[in-house]
Amino acid sequence: MLMARVFSYPDAQRYRVGTNYNEIPVNAPKAPVSSYTQDGAARHGFTPASTPVYAPNSFGGPVADAAAAAEGSWESDGALVRSAATLHAEDSDFGQAGTLYRDVFDDAAKARFLDTITGAIGGVQSAAIRERAIQYWTNVDGQLGEALRANLTSSDASPELVGAIE
Repeated sequence: MLMARVFSYPDAQRYRVGTNYNEIPVNAPKAPVSSYTQDGAARHGFTPASTPVYAPNSFGGPVADAAAAAEGSWESDGALVRSAATLHAEDSDFGQAGTLYRDVFDDAAKARFLDTITGAIGGVQSAAIRERAIQYWTNVDGQLGEALRANLTSSDASPELVGAIE
């Protein structure tokens, strides 16, 4: 019966208290935890609004420590290799997104999409992060990146956005 309680207690806490059940002092870990998990119901501690909530971030948040990751200890009858994945010649992080933009979207959809990402990136204050975002969309499609840069440049000068891609 005790083992059943050990198994069911965390699940019951998650159900009753919510996603932040581990922030309640009685449930909190003794060692400090670096995590981006926050917000939601039943918050106990709050972080400043300036704290980044995404990973990886550009403002010195928690990073993975390769030294802390130990080798696996399970047995296998095959060859286990701990290495980075290798890309095939046809692999591309931006291929499907580029195909969607170029081949599926019509001109009206392209214009709406450009307006959406211009609005999202237009609120970014850091020039370095804004430039990375423009480069990201340029990787998807060169014309999209150029139009995004033009829209952001014109929206910095005036509140109106440049028109759709021609």
